[in-house]
Amino acid sequence: MITFFSGIVEQFQQQSLLELIAVALSVLYVIFAARQSILCWPCAFISTCLFVYLFWDVTLLFQMLLNFYYIVMAIVGYICWRGGKDKTALKVSTVPFRTHAIVIVLGCAITLLLTFLGNHWFASEWVWLDAGTAVFSVIATVMTARKKIDNWVYWVIINPASGYLMFQSGLYLTSALMLFYTAMAIYGFWNWRKELT
Repeated sequence: MITFFSGIVEQFQQQSLLELIAVALSVLYVIFAARQSILCWPCAFISTCLFVYLFWDVTLLFQMLLNFYYIVMAIVGYICWRGGKDKTALKVSTVPFRTHAIVIVLGCAITLLLTFLGNHWFASEWVWLDAGTAVFSVIATVMTARKKIDNWVYWVIINPASGYLMFQSGLYLTSALMLFYTAMAIYGFWNWRKELT
C-alpha cells in the first residue's frame, strides 16, 4: 500500500498536464453524474478525448477504444438527459434481473473473444483485464446514459478492477481516480435511489 501511495506522489510530480486535466475533469464528471447534473457529459467528453491519447501512449488498446466510445456516449448521454426532441426528463429506473443475466453472459463472451484477439495482437499480460473492464464499462455507460440505477453496482465492480489495471500499467494517478470512482459509485447509488420510480 505504501508503494501505491508513493507511486501516486512520484507520478504526480512527473505526469503530464494532459493527465492532470483528464483526471480533474473525470472527477467532476462522476460528481455531476451522481448528482444527476447534465454538466457531467461535457466533462466526460473532454476528459475522454484526453484519455484516448494517454491510453494510446501506454498501449492499453481496449481502454483507448473504450474512451472513443465514451466520447460518443458523452454526446448521447447529454441528449438523453436533456430530454431529447420532446424535452421529457429522463427518470431514474431499474433494469430487470433477466436483462442483467443476459448482459453478463454476453459481456463475458465478448470479453473472452477480445482477449483471444488481443493476445494475438499485443504482448501484454493484462489483455483479459483490459478487455473485461472495457466491455463491462460499455454496458454500465449505456445504463448511466439511460439513468438506470443499476449502473452504479456495475461501476462498484469495474472501477477497482480498472484501478488495478492502471496501477499495473504505471498510471498511478488514474489508478487512484478509479478508487475515487468506486466511492462515488456508492454515493451515486444512494443518491439516485431517492428518485427511483
